[in-house]
Amino acid sequence: MTLLFRRTLVLRLSLSLLTVGPLPGAFTPEAHSRENLRYAAIVVDAQTGEVMFARHADARRYPASITKVMTLYLVFEAITEGRIQLDDVIRVSPRAASQPPSKLGLAAGQTITVADAIQATALRSANDMATALAEHVAGSEARFAAMMTLKAESLGMTNSRFVNANGLPDSRQITTARDLTVLSRAVMRDYPQYYRFFGVSSWTYQGRDYRNTNGLLSSGRGYDGIKTGYINASGYNLAASAVRDGRRLITVVLGGRSSATRNAHVAELMDTGFEIAEKRAGGERIEVAQLYFEQKGYGIGPTPVPSAPPVVYASATPEPPAPLAQAMGDRDPDVVLTSGPAVLPSSTTASLNSGTPARRPAAGSWSVQVGAFRDRTVAADWLTEVNRRFRSTFRGSGQSVEEASGWYRSRFTGFTEADARAACETLSARNVTCMVVRPD
Repeated sequence: MTLLFRRTLVLRLSLSLLTVGPLPGAFTPEAHSRENLRYAAIVVDAQTGEVMFARHADARRYPASITKVMTLYLVFEAITEGRIQLDDVIRVSPRAASQPPSKLGLAAGQTITVADAIQATALRSANDMATALAEHVAGSEARFAAMMTLKAESLGMTNSRFVNANGLPDSRQITTARDLTVLSRAVMRDYPQYYRFFGVSSWTYQGRDYRNTNGLLSSGRGYDGIKTGYINASGYNLAASAVRDGRRLITVVLGGRSSATRNAHVAELMDTGFEIAEKRAGGERIEVAQLYFEQKGYGIGPTPVPSAPPVVYASATPEPPAPLAQAMGDRDPDVVLTSGPAVLPSSTTASLNSGTPARRPAAGSWSVQVGAFRDRTVAADWLTEVNRRFRSTFRGSGQSVEEASGWYRSRFTGFTEADARAACETLSARNVTCMVVRPD
């Protein structure tokens, strides 16, 4: 082997490691990638609607074939209202037949029942059948897409817009991980009799066997739906639901780098969610599940994500449930919970100011803590990111990173109590975890 050949081989191997990502079988959760700008994830309790974990859940993403869940929602609605029937025969239009794969592959003029078209859409993710169903319900796919967007608005999917029925690439077709959990819950709630279509593992049509694109259905871990999706712009998406011990969770992961790592990440998030449910059932106080997920290492995305010390639990919502106030009050008399965010006693450790404020919101010594990290640099970077996103809220405030027991706490300083509460409420409304810290 010549020296030139060896150098060329080493160069090619190095380039391959830079471009193809992790080696097969070497799984690192998608949330640990600081370069995956398509990533978003959320875990929701299907019954209560509690958001147990969220990362970039309100960032706009491309739904890809998860779009078909909305398509089928409207189909189920049309069946329930008697406008179409499961045994209706659809004649495939040239437009439907021309859709690119994945598809069932019927030619223009061929026919299929509504029931079979539904199953092909849910299991095979057939683009041609999604279009055929849309045309059957609304007369045209364009009219059907308008119905999809209107339905999304009525369901509370505030950041979603649809322009086609199958999720094929279109920059105008957007959604969020949170919106997809709203849709998933709506299907289960409104049409439980038809939700079964999403959980069929295999299906035979005209002598050919098809397997569901959702590989988690066969894992034996309680998965019973809902839908996968992939286009180049979105990465590998999955909205999944599972039932264990009578509790149903919904997990959405968007922007996976492969179907295998996406599935593995969904499974880990789902397992953690059920672990929290089990611990709660056993009497453990895990009032804010998000912190439990973060302690297990999930959620480090393109921007630093605040973790928290194991003993601190604070609500990330403007109105924490009553049990949280009681639990925190019983444990620490200095913790005060009102209708706003948590108020924690100030740390006695020294602070490291990252800048001198040009103007404080009001003279005071209250603080707003936005995260706690094991790394000082990450804590400082997160302060910068929060300040960038909420510049008007923190204009003139001080910034400090305070060390305590190996944790670096990111804080905005120089507030009165009222200003600190108002700032934290602003962050909480945007799903950014924060704590109001009283003076020493």
